[in-house]
Amino acid sequence: MSDRDWTLRVTPTEAGVRLELDLADLDGAPVTAAIALDRAEARRFARAMLAAAGDAAERTFPHPPVQDHD
Repeated sequence: MSDRDWTLRVTPTEAGVRLELDLADLDGAPVTAAIALDRAEARRFARAMLAAAGDAAERTFPHPPVQDHD
């Protein structure tokens, strides 16, 4: 584990990748969730994660008001 309470590991496989999410404390016990993805699934997952990160950034940083230039 790291200083965080979670760790994400990605390991290449012959068919794609294996993702492992380690949680240090889930209801008092450590837990590992593992998922195997083929290449197409891994690409869709990566796109979804990037989209979620972008959405979070949009909500985190306020936009300045837009002024009309008429």
